[in-house]
Amino acid sequence: MDTVKPMGTEKDTVKGIVDSIVYRNEENGYTVCMLEDSDGLPITVVGIMPYINEGDSLCATGMWTTHKIYGRQFNAETFDRSLPAEEGDILRYLASGAVKGIGPKTAQKIVEKFGTDSFDVIENNPEWLASIQGISRQKAKEMSENFRNISGSREFMMFSRDFFPSATAMRIYKKWGGVAIDRIRNNPYSLCSAFRGIGFKRADVIAATVGLPRDSSARVEAGILHVLSTEAVRNGHTCLPYDTLVECALGLLFGMDVSCKEKLTEKIDEMCEGNRLFCVTTPDGRFVYHPHIYEAETYVARKLCELDRLCPSLDERDIELLIDKSEAYSRIRYAPMQRKAIVGSLSGGVMVLTGGPGTGKTTIVKGLLHIFESLDYSVSLAAPTGRAAKRMSEATSHEAKTIHRLLEMEYSGDETEAKFLRNRSNPIEEKVIIIDEASMIDIVLMEALLCAVRGGTKLILIGDGDQLPSVGCGAVLGDVISSGAFRVVCLNEVFRQAETSSIITNAHRINMGLMPEVSSKGTDFFFLERRSDEATAQTVVELVTKRLPKTYGANIVNRLQIITPSRKGAAGTESLNAMLQAAMNPAAKGRQEKRSRNIVFRAGDRVMQTKNNYQTEWSTTYGDTGFGVFNGDIGVIETIDTENEIITVNFDDKRCEYDYSMLEELEHAYAITVHKSQGSEYPVVIIPVYHCAPMLQSRNLLYTAVTRASGMVIIVGDRQVLRNMVENDYQADRCTMLASLISREMN
Repeated sequence: MDTVKPMGTEKDTVKGIVDSIVYRNEENGYTVCMLEDSDGLPITVVGIMPYINEGDSLCATGMWTTHKIYGRQFNAETFDRSLPAEEGDILRYLASGAVKGIGPKTAQKIVEKFGTDSFDVIENNPEWLASIQGISRQKAKEMSENFRNISGSREFMMFSRDFFPSATAMRIYKKWGGVAIDRIRNNPYSLCSAFRGIGFKRADVIAATVGLPRDSSARVEAGILHVLSTEAVRNGHTCLPYDTLVECALGLLFGMDVSCKEKLTEKIDEMCEGNRLFCVTTPDGRFVYHPHIYEAETYVARKLCELDRLCPSLDERDIELLIDKSEAYSRIRYAPMQRKAIVGSLSGGVMVLTGGPGTGKTTIVKGLLHIFESLDYSVSLAAPTGRAAKRMSEATSHEAKTIHRLLEMEYSGDETEAKFLRNRSNPIEEKVIIIDEASMIDIVLMEALLCAVRGGTKLILIGDGDQLPSVGCGAVLGDVISSGAFRVVCLNEVFRQAETSSIITNAHRINMGLMPEVSSKGTDFFFLERRSDEATAQTVVELVTKRLPKTYGANIVNRLQIITPSRKGAAGTESLNAMLQAAMNPAAKGRQEKRSRNIVFRAGDRVMQTKNNYQTEWSTTYGDTGFGVFNGDIGVIETIDTENEIITVNFDDKRCEYDYSMLEELEHAYAITVHKSQGSEYPVVIIPVYHCAPMLQSRNLLYTAVTRASGMVIIVGDRQVLRNMVENDYQADRCTMLASLISREMN
C-alpha cells in the first residue's frame, strides 16, 4: 500500500479481507468497513457497497480522501468481492451473522466439521448440517435458503456492475430477487417500465451485451414506447401522428433502414390491438398514444364535460343580485368583462378566466369568494406550485394550497409516483375549486385533480394563455379554451391603477409584438444595453453584487431573481451561477462545502429543488411538519454537516435535510431558467438577453420572464436579441387531442 499517495488526485485500487462493518445504510447500500490488506494494515473503505460482510475478499477502485474527523479513507467507486477461501476467514464470515440462523458458536461447529467446504455444504447439502448438535433439518434448510439468497445477491451485483451503479442494482435486486438476472437476460427492456431512471438507451446497451437480436420483438416494442415517452418529455406531445411515430422509431431502432418499416408498422398495429398502445382516428389522420397518457387525456375530457353538465346553475336574476351585493360590499364597480366572468362562474360547472397582468383577475376571485361565502359554498383555492399558492393566499387573504397538497399527496414507495389520498373514492369536499396559474397544469396532474373532484362541483381555471406552456406534456388550458365547450372570459383591459406600472404596460407591449418602452426616468423597467454575451453576464454580476445594493440597500439581494432563457451560454444559468457563487459566497475558512457532480455546494448558497420528492420531510420554526419538496422550490443552504453527511436547506421556513446521496436533486439558483420560474413572482427580476438557442429567443418566453416581476425589471443585453424575442411569436405546437376529445364528449 502506497501510504504517501496524494489525496483524491488519481484512481487507485485496494485489496484485502473485510475485518468489520462499521456502518451500513440498508436502504441505499452505503457502507463503511475496515479492510485488512495483505500487509495486515487496516484501511477504512467507504462507498455504495451493498451486501458485503465480514470475511469477504474485497477489491475496490476509487480515490484516497481525508475526512475532517475520521482521517484518511478510501472512497470506493467500484468494487469486486468473493467469498473467503481460508478457514479463518470463512469462520469470521459465518460468525458475523451474515447468514441468518448462524451465530459465532454454530459457525465454529460448522467450520470445525466441514472446513473449507463449509459454503458448499450450506448451499448444496444442507441436510449434512443436521449431523451437528443443535441444528435441526428444518433449521439447516432455512440456513441454506438464506445463504442462497445472499449468493444470488452477490451474483447479481457482479452481473450488473458494468450496467448500473451499485445503488440502482440494489433496488433491482430488492424488487426482483433471485430471478433478476434471468429477467434481464430474457428482456432487458422490462427494466424501463419497472424502474424509474432506467431508460431505453441503457437497456439497449444491456441487450447488446447479452446478445438480444436487434430486431427482437421486445426491443421494437420498447423503442416505440420510448419514442412516445421522449416526445412527451421533450416536446410536450401527448400523442403522435401514426406516420411520425413510425419514422421516429425507424430512426431510433434501425437507422432509417426502410426494409424494417413493415416490421415496425406490424408491431405498432399489434400493440394497438392488445391495448399496449391506443390509436385515435380523426379526419386529420391517426394518432397514437402511450396507454397512461391516453387514459389521462380521455378521462380529463370526459370529466370536464360531466362537471359542466351536472353542476346546478343559479337563476340569472339571483346572479345579478349577488353581483350587486358584492359590489356594495367591496365598494367597487366591476367592469363589463369582470361582471361577465362572475356570471360565467356562477352559471355552470366549468369556467375559464384568462388575462395578462393588471387586468383584474384577482378582483374577480375576491368577488367570487365573497359571493360563495354568502351562499354557504365551501371553496378551495389552489395552484400548481408553492410560490403561486403563496401569492394567491396573499392576494385574496384566503388559504391557497398547492394542487399536490389539496390532493393530500403521499409518497408510496421507491418505484412509484406520488399517491394522492384524494381520489375517486375519497373526493375533495369543497363545492367550488379555483385553480390559479392553470397554464402550468399538465395532463397527468389534471387527471389526478379531476379524479378527486366530485360531481356537481364548480371548477374555475385561471391562467394566462400567453405564458409558456406546462413543463409536463399536454396543453390543458389552451385545449379547454379552444374546444369551445365551456364558458371562457378573456380580460384584456388594463385598469388605471395598473397603468402606472411600466412592468405591466411593457408586458402587454411585448405580448402585442412591440418593443418595451424604457426611455422614461424614474420607471420600474430598465434596459441596459451590452454588445457581447460576456459583457451581459458581467453586468448581471455587478448589478447583484454592487450597483443594486448601493442604490437600494443590501437587502435587495434577497428580493431579486435572475431569470435567463437557457442553461447554456455565457449568460446561461450554468455560467451565471458559477460567477455569482464566486462573487457572493466564495470559499472561505470555516465555510462548509460539499462537491457533488462537479458542483460545489456551500453554506449560504441559494439552491433549487429539481425534481418532485414526495418523501422528504420538512419542519418549520413553529413546529409544523410535513412531507414533500417540489421541482422549482428555491431555498438557502443553512448548514453542511460533514460528519453525518447531511445538508440542511431552508425553503421559506421549511427546513429539509438532504443526505449526500440526494444532492443530485439540487442545483444552484442564483440564476434560473424562465421555465423554472413559472408560477413564481419576485420583487426584482433581472433578465439577460443574449445569443442563446434561436428557439429560446421567443416572445412568450420573454413575456413570461417579465411577468414574474412585481416591483422592478432590469433587462441586460443585446438590443437586437431583445428585438428578435419581441418579434418572434412562434410557439411550437403540441400534438394533443384534448380539444377534439372534449368536442366528441359534448356531442
